[in-house]
Amino acid sequence: MTIERPVALAPAERAIQLIGADLTETSLKRHLDGIPGVDAVGLEARAAGLASRSIKTTSKVWAIDKIISLIDLTTLEGADTPGKVHSLVSKAVTPDPSDPSTPRVAAVCVYGDMVADAVTALGANHGDPDEGGVNVAAVATAFPSGRASLAVKLADTADAVAAGADEIDMVIDRGAFLSGRYGLVFDQIVAVKEACRKADGSYAHLKVILETGELNTYDNVRRASWLSILAGGDFIKTSTGKVQPAATLPVTVLMLEVVRDWYRLTGERVGVKPAGGISTTKDAIKYLVAVAEVVGEEWLQPHLFRFGASSLLNDVLLQRQKLSTGRYSGPDYVTVA
Repeated sequence: MTIERPVALAPAERAIQLIGADLTETSLKRHLDGIPGVDAVGLEARAAGLASRSIKTTSKVWAIDKIISLIDLTTLEGADTPGKVHSLVSKAVTPDPSDPSTPRVAAVCVYGDMVADAVTALGANHGDPDEGGVNVAAVATAFPSGRASLAVKLADTADAVAAGADEIDMVIDRGAFLSGRYGLVFDQIVAVKEACRKADGSYAHLKVILETGELNTYDNVRRASWLSILAGGDFIKTSTGKVQPAATLPVTVLMLEVVRDWYRLTGERVGVKPAGGISTTKDAIKYLVAVAEVVGEEWLQPHLFRFGASSLLNDVLLQRQKLSTGRYSGPDYVTVA
């Protein structure tokens, strides 16, 4: 079955409709600075309350399989090789060779120069995760710092898309954002979105990484989330995984509130991807609960929610084996990609 997704307005047209003025640096700044501030105490209390929820064993079985199906299995190291990427793909397609009922992950996430290797390794398994395939995601735009010219960022993106990337994870210019140059950040996201255009006219999905650990305040996270969605991001993502703190539950709850409000305003669904630091099943379940409570269970699909992780999958597989066999397996019972 093909998933029906509405066609969003072009970013500039959409921004003008929402802001109600010509799209200028001044009008964009006025709009974003006018967003109500975040009640930090209330946000953290809500996140703590969601984290305290317990789930029954039957629900845990469902949750574990759901977590696996929402993972972007990631390797983003300078020492990555084609062989390592092929091993990663094998694990993405067959996470637990001893149990063929184990679902596949949503995507493998690699550097742009590794995209072709990932596509080749996936072969016939390369496809929409909502329909049982595995996507290829590529980090781009001078990841993780974002410190490069726009021309370099666009070339980085276009090369990855030409090599077969289905998804692009871009980083915003945090320096520009923190100095109040919202128009520059907006224009760069719009340009990267256009660089995601494939030869057939469709677009690779764009995940906009905020690097929330460098944004300093919840108010900045909320503004950056709105800005990224206004500019055409299909997902907003917490972190590169290279800066601490990376994903946190309060920040993710805040970003989920933004996409909930965006949906109520426009009817468009935008995805959220917490990345970095989520390494246990227990922690991942807290995020599933947050999604269900803040935006609804319909967001628990690969085109609307992802975990960016490298080590989470192994812990989830061990927990899955425990529920299936009644005993814990050692770490040697799962493969290391």
